[in-house]
Amino acid sequence: MSENQHTHDEHDAPHEGPIRTPKQLIATVVFAFLVPIIGIILLVTYVASDKRSGAGSDGLSEEAVLRRIQPVGTVELRDMSNPATLRTGEQVFTAQCAACHATGAAGAPKLGDNAAWAPRLAQGYDALLNSALKGKGAMGPQGGGDFTDFEIGRAVVYMANQSGGKLAEPQAPAAQSAEAAQTEPSAADTAAAEQAAAAVAAANQAAAAPAAEPSAGGGAAAGQALYNQACQVCHAAGVAGAPKFGDKAQWESRLAQGLDALVASALNGKGAMPPKGGAMTASEADIRAAVSYMVDAVK
Repeated sequence: MSENQHTHDEHDAPHEGPIRTPKQLIATVVFAFLVPIIGIILLVTYVASDKRSGAGSDGLSEEAVLRRIQPVGTVELRDMSNPATLRTGEQVFTAQCAACHATGAAGAPKLGDNAAWAPRLAQGYDALLNSALKGKGAMGPQGGGDFTDFEIGRAVVYMANQSGGKLAEPQAPAAQSAEAAQTEPSAADTAAAEQAAAAVAAANQAAAAPAAEPSAGGGAAAGQALYNQACQVCHAAGVAGAPKFGDKAQWESRLAQGLDALVASALNGKGAMPPKGGAMTASEADIRAAVSYMVDAVK
């Protein structure tokens, strides 16, 4: 009876919670306030430290942001009718051409080396400009730069005139257009102007004055005169691989080809030698006479 009553009392007694004393209640209340506060403090500290580290890095700086949003490309507008806004020949040379032509790298003719430039000057301005614009050998188009055709022409004239040439400064595009609008030259005038320019270029490159004027009928005198006027620019010193005048060893393999083959090479051009050696007004008879003159010197 007593055991049953004891069991019944245990079931009827109220259940007690984890907080049994006033001290435990106070500790629980304090802990309930401190935990959120400590969590907030830690969170604020973490955010503040993250901002400080970001401020010291490059990723969020104003300069870095500007770099990321800068335009992909830029557009440069220049007035082609005003030569003053375009680069001079010296400026283009310094910016682009000097990399090779100042030192003679990659086979480029060195600025101021008259011997290296002589056979090239004999080709005339148009041929030099065409090579510069389209590239030649190890040189890429425009030497790898980004300039107008007029600026490249200025650079060609600058290098040529610093190396023994006497080329005229190219005309600005606006000036060329104005002249074209004023007058349209005939085909005969154009051909005459080209022949005159070729003759002047050949004369400028002669190492000595011609001994005599080439004649239409050829002959020994005409051959020697044409040699002095145009051929000796390269053949007197063996420039650009040209067989040196009077050097039997260099001429031996060429003599084996026969006179007709040598004359054909002189007429059409070969290697660095332009057609007719740059003497565009010379007749075929005079070219044959000049070749015969050089051949006779090594027989």
